[in-house]
Amino acid sequence: MPHGDIAKYLAEINKDWKVIKDHSIKREFSFKDFKEAMKFVNSVADIANQQGHHPDIYIFYSIVQIELYTHAVKGLSENDFIMAAKIDKL
Repeated sequence: MPHGDIAKYLAEINKDWKVIKDHSIKREFSFKDFKEAMKFVNSVADIANQQGHHPDIYIFYSIVQIELYTHAVKGLSENDFIMAAKIDKL
């Protein structure tokens, strides 16, 4: 995805999403405890299954990191930003 397109889509999602080497977008979420973090992860999993677009998810007790990129194109696509927007609504 061209850098100009990345900037355009990035402006449409939460400012906490960060672009990693024009290859992926990543965001960190904090929760009060592990149980709340896992509830969030399960909600993300439900959306991912509905969309057929599965993020990399890293769990560190009450911290969850989500990384999105499209495996088929080995980088970012519009679908990553759509998924990020859906995650933002959680």
